[in-house]
Amino acid sequence: MRLRALLDSPAFRLRLLGAPEGGLDRLVTGAMTTDLRDPRRYLSGGELVLTGLLWRHTAGDSEVFVRMLAEAGVAGLAAGEAEVGSVPGDLIAACARHRLPVLAVPEEVSFAAVTEYVARRVSGERAGDLAALVDRHRLLMTAGPAGGGPQAVLDLLGSGLDLPVWLLSPAGRPLAGSAPALLPEVTGRELAARFAAAGSGRGPYRTCVGDTGYALFPVREPATGPPATLLPDQLLAVAADTRSWPVQRLDLLEAVARLIAAGRRLEHAVLTARRRAAQEVLDLVQEGAPAAEVAARLRAAAPPPAPGRPEPHRQWVAARLDRRATEPPGAGAGPDSPADTGSRALLEELLAALPAPLPGVAVARGGEAVALVPVPDGAGPLHPERLLGAARPVLTAALGDAGRIALGSSAGVSSAESLHGALEEALHALRVATAGADRVAGTGHEELASHVTLLPFVPQDVRQAYSARLLDPLRAYDQRHRSALLPTLRAFLAADCSWSRCAAALHLHVNTLRYRIGRIEELTGRDLSRLEDRLDLFLALRLTG
Repeated sequence: MRLRALLDSPAFRLRLLGAPEGGLDRLVTGAMTTDLRDPRRYLSGGELVLTGLLWRHTAGDSEVFVRMLAEAGVAGLAAGEAEVGSVPGDLIAACARHRLPVLAVPEEVSFAAVTEYVARRVSGERAGDLAALVDRHRLLMTAGPAGGGPQAVLDLLGSGLDLPVWLLSPAGRPLAGSAPALLPEVTGRELAARFAAAGSGRGPYRTCVGDTGYALFPVREPATGPPATLLPDQLLAVAADTRSWPVQRLDLLEAVARLIAAGRRLEHAVLTARRRAAQEVLDLVQEGAPAAEVAARLRAAAPPPAPGRPEPHRQWVAARLDRRATEPPGAGAGPDSPADTGSRALLEELLAALPAPLPGVAVARGGEAVALVPVPDGAGPLHPERLLGAARPVLTAALGDAGRIALGSSAGVSSAESLHGALEEALHALRVATAGADRVAGTGHEELASHVTLLPFVPQDVRQAYSARLLDPLRAYDQRHRSALLPTLRAFLAADCSWSRCAAALHLHVNTLRYRIGRIEELTGRDLSRLEDRLDLFLALRLTG
C-alpha cells in the first residue's frame, strides 16, 4: 500500500507533519510499533514505524532516532500524541533533514488499529500481486519438471508472502515446501489423519499440532461427484492462523492447490503409460504365457539391471479398498470404477512412501489392485505391515465408520516361471487379510503356512457347530460345578501337554491336574495323548477366540 492511503482513510484522521516530494507515494510493507532507542535490528525496510516517543529525553535524541530509521529504509514515521501531546518540533525537523515522512497519530487512535489496517491492506495487495505471479507460473507448471513443478510454486509463496507452506502426499508425507526445512513427517501424518477424519471436501480445514496452527487445502481438481479415491490427491499445509486472512489470500491458496492438481496431469500421463506396460505383464502371467515371453515383456516394462548384475527378485503386492457402505449404487468393480480406482490409488500411495527401487505402479483387477515390485538387494520380501505402518492412522481416519483396507503379498521370486504362482500367493494372502476382523489389515506369504489362515474361510455356522459340539459339555460342567476345565484345557495345550509345566503354570498339584484332564477326556470323548484329538480340541478353542 502507499503511505498516502493512511492519510486518505477517514477512520484514523492522521495529520501530515512533513514529507519530501513523492514521500507519500512510498510503498509500505508493514507496520512496527516501537519505543526502543535503536530499533534497527527489527527493521527490514519499507515499514511504517509507530512510536509513543518514550525513547526521547532530549532534543538531540530525535536526530539520532530519525537517522537510524532513514538508514534502515523505513517508509515513514507515525508519532503518537497520547503520551507527550503535540509532536516535538525537533523530531519534525530531523525527519525533514533525513527526507522521512512524519505523521501525527491522534490520542484517540490506537496503534493496534493502524497496524491491523496496514497488515490487511498490505496482505491483500501482495496476495493480488502474487496471484499474478502464480498465474504466469502456470505456464511453467505445464512445462513439467523443466518448469520447476510444485516446488517452484511454493517458493513463490515463501518469497512473496513469507508463508511456510508444504505439499503433503495423501498419507501425509512432506513432498515439497516453501520453508527451508520440510515439515516433520509425524506432523504431516497427523495433519492428513485429521483432515481425513473431518471428511473436509475443500479448504481451508483448520487445526493445531502442538502450539502451531495449520490450514489445510486439498489438492484436487473440481469434480461433479464424490472423489473416487479414499484420500484427497494431495494436501497443502499452511502454518498460519488463516481466520483473519483477507478473501484474496484464501482464494490464492485455493488457486495454488488447483494449479498443482492441474500440473499433476503430466505425471498421470506418465503413470498411464507405465500402468499399461504393467497391465501387459499381468495379462501374460494370468494367461500362462511362456516364461520367455513374460521375461521379455518385463525387460521392456522395467529398466534392465546394471551390467553384470542378475535379474532382481520380484514380488506381488495386492490391495483391496472396500467402501461399499459409502459408495453410490452401481459403483462396483469394473473398468475405472470407484472400487478399481480407489484400490489402485491406495496401493500406489503406499508404495510411493518407500525408497527406490520399491515404488511402482498398480494395475486394477476386479475391485482389487496388484503391483509387481522389485525386492532390494540383500533385503527380504516386503511385508504389507511395512506398507501400512506409518499410514495406518491416516487410513483408519479416512475410512470413517465403514469400509476395510486389506493388503497381501507374495514371496520374492527370481524367475518369470514363478510369477504365476507368486500372484496366486499374493491374492490368497489378500483374501486372508480381508477375512480377518481388523479394518486395516495386511498378510504376508509367511503367514500362509499356518492353520490360522484356513479358519476364516470356514463358514460361520460350521465353526460354531464344531466348537459347540466339543466344548459345550465343558462349559456346562464348569457352570454347574464352578470348576475350571476350559482354562485347564487351554493351559495344558499351551504347555505342549507337559504335566509338570502346566501344573506349575496353574499352581496345581500334578494329581489335581490329572483328575481335571481325565474329566475333560470323559466329557469330550477325546484322548489327549493322541495328536489327532489334541488338534481337534486346539482348533475348537481357536474358533472360539
